[in-house]
Order: sequence, then structure tokens, then C-alpha cells
Amino acid sequence: MTSGERWLTCARRLELTEDPAAFLDAARDHLDADPVTTTVIATVTARFAAGDDSETPYRWWAVARGATGEVIGVGMRTAPFAPYPVYLLAMPDEAAVALARLLHERGEVVGGVNGALPAARVFAEETARLIGGTVIVDEHLRLFELGELVLPPAPAGRLRPAGRDDAELCLAWFRAFGSDAAEQAGREGEHSMEEFTLEMMLTRIDAGLVWLWEDEAGTPVHLTAANPPAYGVTRVGPVYTPKHHRGRGYASRAVAEVSQLFVDRGVRCCLFTDQANPTSNKIYEAVGYRPVVDMANLLVD
Repeated sequence: MTSGERWLTCARRLELTEDPAAFLDAARDHLDADPVTTTVIATVTARFAAGDDSETPYRWWAVARGATGEVIGVGMRTAPFAPYPVYLLAMPDEAAVALARLLHERGEVVGGVNGALPAARVFAEETARLIGGTVIVDEHLRLFELGELVLPPAPAGRLRPAGRDDAELCLAWFRAFGSDAAEQAGREGEHSMEEFTLEMMLTRIDAGLVWLWEDEAGTPVHLTAANPPAYGVTRVGPVYTPKHHRGRGYASRAVAEVSQLFVDRGVRCCLFTDQANPTSNKIYEAVGYRPVVDMANLLVD
């Protein structure tokens, strides 16, 4: 599947490809073995393999192989937002270092890396060493998986699927979610939701992956969304309540009800939280989500 390859040792190698379908063929068993931890790479790659033609400055996938050819780590670079971070999952330190060196030799400017620790940190530190820069922690994330669902009391109103007529409101709330999350964590600058378009929102609504909680008057007061399931796992989010509607239990109940919809279909649920936001962590744990792995978004400057 290689469009570029570097031998790590006589027993291990690193492969790069720009073909999402080739990556899925190579990494399928690895992704399927741990579909919760690999949820981001699985869903993003599936979208590109299905024909997503979104413009991104970089579009490649990496596979690290062990002594017998087995996949021991994966990564990608597909982000449409600056600094176009690399995304890494667990892999040996040797592979993370080799990938950083390979990208440096290719002349790729790497301004950040997101993903599982310690691989993301090892990659960032080697990149910083190569360019004489420093590593800055932008965000500490925690991946949760739903255990036993606990349905909290229902606030006034009801959950309903978002329709096409709701698309502009949903888009505004997606972007507000990104802005608020950055503000709560004390971060400045661009956030990933700025790149979300109305067309992308309509696609997600048409797929039945966006819900609104409306109050007794029929006014939307909260949004919960989800990603298409991959390898039997969906990633819930974003979850957003406008500031003047917070503290009324909308998020807890909506996340629980959306999670129940997927559980009833035999789909496992996971979600990410920002460790700098204790409110969201508390909400999700209360409805049955349990920590799986810590991740980080790191900048290299």
C-alpha cells in the first residue's frame, strides 16, 4: 500500500499511502480489534474512501508494522484546519520517531499532532527537536465508552431528530460548540468546527445523526449529534446547549437518549471530553460513560 516507506529496523517498517481504501485494507483487522480507540481514524477514513472530496493540504495515512508484518500502529494527516495536525494512535516510540523524521525529510511542515499518549508526545518531541522548536499542550482529551446506561430524569420537552429546516441553526450551534469549548479551556485561535459547512450539516442531518431537544413551546434548546458508526462503534458529539439554557438537564438527558438509540441497534458508544471542562466529564460519567484512554492535542512551535 506504500507511497513512501521507511525501514525502522530489520524487523519493522513504516508505510505511507494517500489512498484511504488501501489503508483500510491494510489496517482493517487493527481497527476492528479496538474500534473505540480507533474511532476517529476509522470514521474519517471511511468518509474519504466513500468519495469525500473535501480540500485538505495533506491527505495521507500511515501503518507501522511489526516483525511478522502485523499492524502495530496507525496514523493519518487529513485535518482541514490549521495547523493541519497529524493524528496518531498507539504505536511504539520507535515508529513515532521514525514517522517524525520521515515527514521532516519529505519537507512537510508539522505544526501539531493530536492523538493517543504517549505516541503523540513522542512524535511531537522528535519533530520539535528536528526543527529546534518546542512542544505546547493545546488540549488534554479523554476518550470514554458507554458502560451501563443510566437514564437521568427528563426535563420539560422532548428529543427529536433535526430536519433540513434546522440546518442553519445546527450549523451555528456546531460552530458555537467549538468556540465555547476553546474558550472554556483557555485556548485562542481557530477551532475545527470553523470548517464545518452547511452542506456537511445537511449530509449529517439526512443521515439521521443530529438531534435537538425542544422545550414545551417547541423551541430548540439543545443539540446532540453523532458520527456514522464504524466497526460497530459510534462517536457521540458535539453536544451543545446555549448558555442561557444550561443547567436544566438537557445535555444529560439528550446524550442518554441518543446513546440508547444506538445501543438498541447493537452499536457501542464513545465520546471525547476536554479534561479542562469538569462539567462535561461529570455529566457523561453520570449517564454511564467510563474512561478508556487519555489523548492530547499538541502544538509544535
